[in-house]
Amino acid sequence: MRRPYPRRPYPRRQQGVAIITALLLTMLSVTIVASLFWQQQVQVRSMENQRLHLQTKWILRGALDWARLVLRQDGIDNRTLTTLNAVWNTPLAETRLDQYIERERIEGEVFDATLSGQIADATARYNLLNLANGRDVDKIHVGIYQRLLQNLQLDPALAQRTALAMAAGAAPVAQGLDSNGQPLPKDPDVVTVPVSSGTAPLALTQLDDLLSIPGYTIETVNRLRPFAIVLPEKTAINANTAPAEVLAAIVVGYSVSEATALVARRKTASFRHDDGFKEQLYGHAEDLIKKTYSFKSEFFLVKSRIRLDRAALDAEALVQRRLDDRVTTTTVWVRQN
Repeated sequence: MRRPYPRRPYPRRQQGVAIITALLLTMLSVTIVASLFWQQQVQVRSMENQRLHLQTKWILRGALDWARLVLRQDGIDNRTLTTLNAVWNTPLAETRLDQYIERERIEGEVFDATLSGQIADATARYNLLNLANGRDVDKIHVGIYQRLLQNLQLDPALAQRTALAMAAGAAPVAQGLDSNGQPLPKDPDVVTVPVSSGTAPLALTQLDDLLSIPGYTIETVNRLRPFAIVLPEKTAINANTAPAEVLAAIVVGYSVSEATALVARRKTASFRHDDGFKEQLYGHAEDLIKKTYSFKSEFFLVKSRIRLDRAALDAEALVQRRLDDRVTTTTVWVRQN
């Protein structure tokens, strides 16, 4: 009887397994390499974004330095007067900056770097800080704010709520003393009332903080934005730069249409002193509220828009200009979007 032949391996089956194994190993290698390249590309893009972001910051710093220089020179030339006819009120149109920025160029790449902006007088708006004197509500300024709200077709009852909230959150103001150590009399033009203890305190630093007061909505705050502001200290309204709605609020019984006509007359002749301003009120001189207006400004808003390749930066800064013996400018805060 013949012995059976030993079973031989199947070479084709082994070749198929080897091919599949080789394909799997190749696919795994390609996946690993692709993942490494992707991580490297992400890191490179992240570094590029950080560089672009840093460059936009430097451009913003340069823009603020330029704005402060313009404001300082205007203060040197016009110490007692701030008008809309000055150089600082000229908007900066979108200006290309790519020739001033060092950057490695790639052939065929479109590289855009632009800067635009404008300076606005912050004291042209009503300063909500004027609503309270420490822990006391200033009724005169509550009336001004009420008229401003009415001029903007908003609820005038918000004025009293805002004043109470601000006074409740304010620190007490020490009363001054005369040479004999006696308390100085209060300003007769300012009538104050105590704040109720049940009022919720409010640390008002910007206009958006008004949303914490009942009655304010996003639409209300956006409507107020061109006409009201919160500044670090109390300020008077600049009669040479204020819009008609704000001017009408500081003259009792003055309509917005009358204030609009006053703004039109102001374009040809700015107000330099009280007599000239009151003459233009045409019979409403006695209705003008004292100590609520001036003809110069110390606070300005600098708005900047920077576009650098993929990066974009919109910023608003508050600049304070002191008109003392030496004109100085200081950046109070910068808010970026």
